[in-house]
Amino acid sequence: MKNSLFNLFNHQRLIDFIQLMRADKPIGTILLLWPTVWALWLSGGEHSILGWHFVSMNPHVVLVFLLGVFLMRSAGCVINDFADRDIDKHVERTKDRPLTSGRVSVFEALCLFFILIFAAFLLVLSLNEAVRTNVLLAAVPALLIAIAYPFMKRFFVTPQLVLGLAFSCGIPMAYLAHGQSLELGMWLLVVANIAWVIAYDTAYAIVDIEDDEKIGILSSARFFAGNDIKIIATLQILTMLCLAGVGLFYSLNGYFYLLLLANGLFFVYQQWLIKDRERGKCFTAFLNNAWFGAGTFVAIIIGSQKVLF
Repeated sequence: MKNSLFNLFNHQRLIDFIQLMRADKPIGTILLLWPTVWALWLSGGEHSILGWHFVSMNPHVVLVFLLGVFLMRSAGCVINDFADRDIDKHVERTKDRPLTSGRVSVFEALCLFFILIFAAFLLVLSLNEAVRTNVLLAAVPALLIAIAYPFMKRFFVTPQLVLGLAFSCGIPMAYLAHGQSLELGMWLLVVANIAWVIAYDTAYAIVDIEDDEKIGILSSARFFAGNDIKIIATLQILTMLCLAGVGLFYSLNGYFYLLLLANGLFFVYQQWLIKDRERGKCFTAFLNNAWFGAGTFVAIIIGSQKVLF
């Protein structure tokens, strides 16, 4: 029982499972969280007090999605390491991960994956009966996309597109959980997020491009080749345009556009970081997107107010 999944009283074993879920590296959870909370805010009902706009987000729905983001990102990391267990040992950045290094067995990793998925399923079951079925139906393709993503690196030239789809599934689910229709504003938010994900994950893929070329792993960084910086910039512009469209659809006030424009400075900074394709700076640019997500949420909140100050 020394190496059992359930032997979590051993401190090192607990650390191994935390690392397998990437709970010690929350950037992925943060990047998955931001588009979800954008959608939760925009899909919530509203009421006003003295001109201030308040969103009537169901606290239980918010809690379900916050926990769900953590569980699904963790599950995605586990299944990613399962798929890449024979590849990660050849990549400098990933060679010491728990599964590929043998500290966690394949059986243990799969058990952990199903535990995380089951916990997420229970969260959905806790939703109001009126919305539960629709959210469950939306959760099925979300799960399939999350499972498929790690395997796309073998044969799909831009697996970052699949990651973008996976990281956008929480958006329609948030609308459905609030009993809203999948309106145009929601689809603009989805396109904005997909473009954003491809942009920042391409910058991230530049970090591993040399190892990926050696072992035959596909990525948007390899596919875009010398045009990668320009395409990242184009995707960032598309993100901004779609978010501006979201503002128009929901009649957000002028401060939304000012804050969105200011938020675009994060993209300018990222372009400066990645211009020479240096590994460390590309990774810093990737991490910087957490601030873009936060800034966009602030812009949406301020833009929702009915009075300007």
